[in-house]
Amino acid sequence: MRVSPKFTQALAVLLLGSATLLTLAVLFFVIAFVLVKGLPGVTWDFLTTAPKEMGKEGGIFPTLVGTILLPLLAIGIAVPLGVGTAIYLTEYTRENRMTRALRFGTDCLAGIPSIIFGLFGFIFFVVMLKMGWCLLSGALTLAIMVLPTIIRTSEEAIRSVPNAYREVSFSLGATRWETVIKVILPNALPGIVTGMVLGVGRSIGETAAVIFTAGSSLRMPLTVFDSVRTMSVHFYILAREGISNEKAYATASVLIISVLLINLVAYTMMHRFISKRAK
Repeated sequence: MRVSPKFTQALAVLLLGSATLLTLAVLFFVIAFVLVKGLPGVTWDFLTTAPKEMGKEGGIFPTLVGTILLPLLAIGIAVPLGVGTAIYLTEYTRENRMTRALRFGTDCLAGIPSIIFGLFGFIFFVVMLKMGWCLLSGALTLAIMVLPTIIRTSEEAIRSVPNAYREVSFSLGATRWETVIKVILPNALPGIVTGMVLGVGRSIGETAAVIFTAGSSLRMPLTVFDSVRTMSVHFYILAREGISNEKAYATASVLIISVLLINLVAYTMMHRFISKRAK
């Protein structure tokens, strides 16, 4: 019995639409559940005061600062390395065994659990290099962790730039480096920014790698060699130890809102940039 193409088309639309709605429903349910329980506890004092009694009282201001500083420092380290590696693989080398091995290693690195990165950072940065639990140790560990994502997204973004752009640039007498800086990177910027946003999102929500390297001090970090506690670590400790479920949900609410705002700002800037270049 031959099935009508219209029926299969309608069935495909129904199944795909249902899958999309189910995904969105799960996302909104998780966000709404946390916000409903946590937003009542988010006050100005909660955001601007330091934790007291191990987090049972007070606010989250030092952890809020740590959550901002740690991903920024990690991305500041990872982006030049990741984008530089992507440029080298796409513009300065030909496809060979070395490039395939590098891509395979990058893909493998992206699949390693975060706890392994945390143990590596603890052994190498904290113990061997004697840096101790500090902001720099955590940032270096997170930079290694998000590096594969930045490399792969940047590489795909650079590859998506039409070869005609390169040919026109070379025909006008530009060098390869001038072509990369003035032609390729501006057109690949949206994809590169996407990789950066994904890296920031993973850094903000990371717990295992951070607690092994950056520590969990509740004091305000003054230098990169001070221990720091992020909101994700603070939430984990509050929930695991049963110190205060109210403070834990409030911390999770601030964390979710922070991630949403970062993504919103990044994508807004990216679309504005694309619109300006289209004009």
